[in-house]
Amino acid sequence: MKIGKNSGTGLAIGLCIGTAIGAATNNIGLWLPVGLCLGVALGTAFSNEDNSDDSGSDEEE
Repeated sequence: MKIGKNSGTGLAIGLCIGTAIGAATNNIGLWLPVGLCLGVALGTAFSNEDNSDDSGSDEEE
């Protein structure tokens, strides 16, 4: 699997969100991994968005 350039950004954003919610609800143990998973999903979504121009080039001339 190829790691995109936005994977680290999505991961950092997810961890920040998870940490903030965990601190606010006094449940870091739950929200830190949830934020991690959301960050990985965001990073993948951002990386796939950059590559969307290459898909759909099956048109015949």
